[in-house]
Amino acid sequence: MWVILGIIAIVATFINLYMYKAGKDYKLAMAMGLSFTALTICADYSYLTRWVKVEDWAALSDVIPGMARALWFLTIVSILLNIAPILLELKSKK
Repeated sequence: MWVILGIIAIVATFINLYMYKAGKDYKLAMAMGLSFTALTICADYSYLTRWVKVEDWAALSDVIPGMARALWFLTIVSILLNIAPILLELKSKK
């Protein structure tokens, strides 16, 4: 499920950037991109709780370190890409 939500977040982010470039209202796409990013993190966390419940510590120790770094990186990139149109608008108004 987290993969599907992640793909939707990426698509919404590109729609956000495209709509800004086209001069259309991009704020709904921005909100969707950020929301699906948050849902992706929640879905991944829920997925990992299954391993905790069955006490699959080997799987957790293999996946968590790399996944934590990836989630931090991708979340920061998502936030920056989704708020880029707002920052560009503020810069152009000055």
